Amino acid sequence: MFCRASLLAKSSVRNVSSGGFRRLASTKSLKETLQEVIPPKQEQLKRLKAEHSQDVVGEVKVENILGGMRGLKAMLWEASVLDPIEGIRFHGLSIPDCQKVLPPAPGGKEMTAESMLWLLLTGQVPSPEQSHQLSAELAEKGELPTFVEQLIDSLPQTLHPMTQLGMGVAALNHDSVFQLAYERGIKKSEYWTYALEDCLNLVAKLPALAARIYRNVYHPERSIEPIDKNLDLVGNYSRMLGFGQNEHLTEYLRLYIALHGDHEGGNASAHTAHLVGSTLSDPYISYSAALFALAGPLHGLANQEVLRWQMAMQKEIGDNITHENIKEYLWKTLKSGQVVPGYGHGVLRNPDPRFVALQEFCKTRPDLQASPIIQLVQQTAEIAPDVLKEHGKTKNPYPNVDATSGCVLYHYGLTEFKYYTVIFGVSRALGALTQLVWARALGLPLERPKSYSMDALEKLIKN
Repeated sequence: MFCRASLLAKSSVRNVSSGGFRRLASTKSLKETLQEVIPPKQEQLKRLKAEHSQDVVGEVKVENILGGMRGLKAMLWEASVLDPIEGIRFHGLSIPDCQKVLPPAPGGKEMTAESMLWLLLTGQVPSPEQSHQLSAELAEKGELPTFVEQLIDSLPQTLHPMTQLGMGVAALNHDSVFQLAYERGIKKSEYWTYALEDCLNLVAKLPALAARIYRNVYHPERSIEPIDKNLDLVGNYSRMLGFGQNEHLTEYLRLYIALHGDHEGGNASAHTAHLVGSTLSDPYISYSAALFALAGPLHGLANQEVLRWQMAMQKEIGDNITHENIKEYLWKTLKSGQVVPGYGHGVLRNPDPRFVALQEFCKTRPDLQASPIIQLVQQTAEIAPDVLKEHGKTKNPYPNVDATSGCVLYHYGLTEFKYYTVIFGVSRALGALTQLVWARALGLPLERPKSYSMDALEKLIKN
């Protein structure tokens, strides 16, 4: 772990993954930084294998096997750890820590996707110069190949945006440097360098791909702004979506994408990227598979379900919004056999720190405080936990990040519900792709868990 006071006192680049802090030259590139931090991690893995391979860190219960492997300690993921009580930490840093130390975009206040990407990859907080240098590199790589533009433009408007995003990402593997190098024949020790190049290329191109899908599906009459080499990744994404003049939305997207960048490796999309990547599929193929996992209703569609539910509540209650009316609507939802969307989490047992961060964002902006839908979200968050506790069927009765994330997008004019998961897909790439680099750097093997039939499981239990 780390010393929070020491962390917040230092203003230069920090090494937070090894438990200590050391100043680093702020001019080092991302690849140069990784070349420094990878060997110690390789040695740590080697030591763990040699000295602790037979140590027991958990036990497998029948409920783990029958319950989707939930809670099973069976995966290595370096970027983040999700604690049920504290929430997510990125290389030991909490969300408030990240908000204090990760560099914002020039003129902005919220941490950038680039600074979060640097942290997830290296375990270090980048200097503003390093973060801006990475922004410039991604902007240079950000244009889509013509054949991908033609592919996306040929798809019907009625095809779900997430399907289009997955197809576009898979098609980009045409230019995979990892695949080309592997076919040529390279040392295993070099895998990570080519995976890194693919991952940075993909992160760079996701905003242009996602914006083109948005334009084609919802606003075919619009042109798409070219990439501005002076803007950060999210600044360009907002601009290409057509919201470049809305600095409030751009700042919100910066926070949203950074917060959603990683949430440890066990969630469906991150795990899918890791699983497919373990076959040595290139990062494009691996992340396209992750996107199709993210598209499922039990994973990435939650924030739009929250928004629909809150708007239905708003329509039924009308202007007479009281705690009692909200409570009655909550019970009506539960008694109808439905769940309250945006509440509960597979791991967390406290309010989601990402929800707290987004609520703090709302509190600093008068326009959001005056928004009826945001007011309703805040009041619901005050009432719902007690109702869910009384109901007694929810392990975690507190709000998760989805309880508010889509509602803010809607307030700022991005009102197309089906598109919300695409934004999630742009953000989740930060964590899933960085861990593909580490999986190749550490030489992690093909993932192959053992499965049982019910008959075999019953026999195992009897024995």
